[in-house]
Amino acid sequence: MGAKLGTGSLGRSRAAADELVEVHEINVTPFIDVMLVLLIIFMVAAPLATVDLGVDLPASAVEPQPRPVFVTVKPDLSVAVGEDVIARDALTGTLDTATQGKKDERIYLRADKAVSYGDLMEVMNLLRNAGYLKIALVGLDGRS
Repeated sequence: MGAKLGTGSLGRSRAAADELVEVHEINVTPFIDVMLVLLIIFMVAAPLATVDLGVDLPASAVEPQPRPVFVTVKPDLSVAVGEDVIARDALTGTLDTATQGKKDERIYLRADKAVSYGDLMEVMNLLRNAGYLKIALVGLDGRS
């Protein structure tokens, strides 16, 4: 049996202990530096990439589209045309003013959740009696 000379209690030689140990991990610091430089380049270049051409557009003789007329039934059962709260007996006159007397214009009817179906139907009947037969009910999109 032979004896091993020059080995310590760990079974390694002194020369092996002085060698560098390999690290099997990725050094991400240079990667982060490159990404920050690219981010700065894109932030500077993005505004320059938009095309801004000066074009002298011709004028149009078409009248702008009128804003839709909204009739709102509030929780206290008051009625509003647009942003103005009105009395129920003044609904016909206010609508005639808002639609410029055009009875075939669509009226958008919206009501609070607290308003009962019967109260909403009363306002709808007032609209029909005033001659406004194109009534659209407005609601929130439930998908969002």
